[in-house]
Amino acid sequence: MRLVLVGPPGSGKGTQARRLAERLGLTYIGTGDMLREAIAQNTERGRRVADLIKQGLLVPDSEVNALIGELFQGPQRPRCFVTDGYPRTRAQAEAFDQLLSQLGLPLDAVIHLTIPDDEVVRRIAGRRCCTNPACGVCFNIYFQPPRREGLCDKCGSPLAQRDDDREETVRRRLQEFHKNTQALLDHYRRQGLVREVSAVDQVETIYTNILQAIPARDGQSSCPS
Repeated sequence: MRLVLVGPPGSGKGTQARRLAERLGLTYIGTGDMLREAIAQNTERGRRVADLIKQGLLVPDSEVNALIGELFQGPQRPRCFVTDGYPRTRAQAEAFDQLLSQLGLPLDAVIHLTIPDDEVVRRIAGRRCCTNPACGVCFNIYFQPPRREGLCDKCGSPLAQRDDDREETVRRRLQEFHKNTQALLDHYRRQGLVREVSAVDQVETIYTNILQAIPARDGQSSCPS
């Protein structure tokens, strides 16, 4: 099975992508993780994209397409996979289509996780994480507040809001998402691949709904699920 997950930040697509990967035996492809690793390793690509990611802006198509191209053209290229965060634009989708066509790896479905913007803001801007590097536990002031305001339940260290979790940054990321996503989804709708799934529910329920949204015929591909 080969799946693409599309959804705004905070929709839980990373959580669902990892569940799908673990339970269906798929390779998890998270471009966000790949780019953050490049930044942490201070690679040339990491230096080019670091400021963009910090500001909540999209990384240029050329950078992300090159990153994915290196993965799929390498000796360990995946055949069964689920992507998290790629493609994000129509141009990325067209490049991915061309790459997969060359490799004989057609997509089975594109899962669109839907969620209101205000819910996304509550999920992300409400996060407060432990400032102790050895701990790092995160809470949410709306959904999972700490027992003592501003302090970590686990180690007692102060909690803080990360720069990229601030409301203005989250709303900027949402603007970028909406600006690019309609054309992306229209591209995949023309191929009959899009499945809409609400991301406002329990994690396990959303996972079940994703599986139910993929007709049995989608799994009948050359890639075993």
